[in-house]
Amino acid sequence: QVQLAESGGGLVQAGGSLRLSCAASGRTFSSYAMAWFRQAPGKEREFVAVIGSSGRNTYIVNSVKGRFTISRDNAKNTVYLQMNSLKSEDTAVYYCAGGQYGMRPTGYAYWGQGTQVTVSS
Repeated sequence: QVQLAESGGGLVQAGGSLRLSCAASGRTFSSYAMAWFRQAPGKEREFVAVIGSSGRNTYIVNSVKGRFTISRDNAKNTVYLQMNSLKSEDTAVYYCAGGQYGMRPTGYAYWGQGTQVTVSS
C-alpha cells in the first residue's frame, strides 16, 4: 500500500512559479510510475505529466510542455512538479498518482488528496 500527500500549492500571479511535491509512504515507491493530474472546476481530471519508476522516462502534456518539469527522488520517496510561467488556465487542483506508466487515470491505483493551485491574472 502506498499513501501519497501533495504539498506546495497556493496562490501565485501569472508568470510566477510553484513547485509541487508529493511524498509517498511505503517501501515500494521506486516500483511505480508517478504522475500528476489536475482538475479545474467543472472540468474532467486531466493528465499533466508522468515519470517512470527509475526517473529516466518522462512525458509532459503539450499544453504545459516547456513550462512544467516532472522529477523524482526515490531516496526521498518524493515526486515533484516544477511549474514555471504559470497561466490562469493552470488553475486547478493538482493530484499525484502512483501506478502504471501512462496517461489514463485508470492506470493509477494510488492517489493523493490534491493541492490547490490558483493563478491570478
